[in-house]
Amino acid sequence: MRILHVITTLDVGGAEMHVLAQTRGQAARGHQVRIAYLKGAGTLAPDFLEAGAESVVPVGSGPLAPARLFPHLRWAEIVHTHLLKADMLGALGALVAGRRGGLIASKHNDEAALRRPWFGRIHGWLGALPRRTIVLSDHVGRFIAEHGRVPLARQTRIYYGLDPAPFESASRMSPSERSAARAEFGFGDRDVVFLCVARFAAQKAHDVLLAGFERARARRLPQDPTLRLLLVGDDPFGDGRARAEALAAKLSLGGDVHFAGVRRDVPRLVGAADVFVMTSLWEGLGLVFLESMAASRPILATAVSAVPEVVQDGESGLLVPPRETEPLAEAMLRLARDPGLRERLGRTGHQRVIERFALARMIEETLAVYREYGLGRGRPG
Repeated sequence: MRILHVITTLDVGGAEMHVLAQTRGQAARGHQVRIAYLKGAGTLAPDFLEAGAESVVPVGSGPLAPARLFPHLRWAEIVHTHLLKADMLGALGALVAGRRGGLIASKHNDEAALRRPWFGRIHGWLGALPRRTIVLSDHVGRFIAEHGRVPLARQTRIYYGLDPAPFESASRMSPSERSAARAEFGFGDRDVVFLCVARFAAQKAHDVLLAGFERARARRLPQDPTLRLLLVGDDPFGDGRARAEALAAKLSLGGDVHFAGVRRDVPRLVGAADVFVMTSLWEGLGLVFLESMAASRPILATAVSAVPEVVQDGESGLLVPPRETEPLAEAMLRLARDPGLRERLGRTGHQRVIERFALARMIEETLAVYREYGLGRGRPG
């Protein structure tokens, strides 16, 4: 098949990493893959080329974007769009280019913009153009049906898939390797390190995370381990990171919080941490949860959107209400004080990833959607 993925950005994020995994799997199965993106720095472009994409094209988001995208639409048998802006441009472009018959859309999030009635109506019209809409969780499917006006009958749910090997390997790093990774940020072997890997976007509510961490830190007893917080990520489209750094300074968190920026060694950092934490206000699924579970790390997260489909409260992690710092602080202290609980939650989470979120399953189920409608005739291009 000749497959064109159209996505809003190629900077580090869950949807982008998902498309990267799809590209690698599709190319390995003999299909031709191209990538087009609308905005951002294109940080992951080299990774896509290494994964087997034959080209990565920045089409932009201005008036010339449709013209730049058009020749790639004409080349493609499959046009697979990801994220709202790319969904809209891709749908209209495929219609004009005569490629509506090969149009597939993926929904990665319960996008807040769709709650606006006028936006939902526009989306409902454009959402009728794809042959099929893939949703990455049952929650996202219900949300898209209600607010995005794409009926459940036109949807297929395909959970994210993950290659656990890099994270399993990181979980087995030697004590000296783990010590070195922690020492890079000024953290000691006996500290309990909470790791968050996320863009500094409003959705991720870093302000809640920092305030909850401050509360937990203030209530730490003399016999408790030192609490540390490692924040990985940046904000390529705004000042989210700068505002979080200002809040950390205002809360006098000092060296207990480290802002690490964008990192290429996330498996190593997950392996060096004790708990993965994220305080999202909404979440389509959360690839970072699967990564940390693959490394046998317990999850502390908010019980929003599709998170309970991934993280089972009390089994593979602890779930707390969104926007509330008190329950978050209590859960942090509970996990910090109980290494046995951390070990049990991490072990169960790892097993869940292996059983339900396999990478090969995701790739094959996606290709099956293409073939279900006779797209590409099931043969490499």
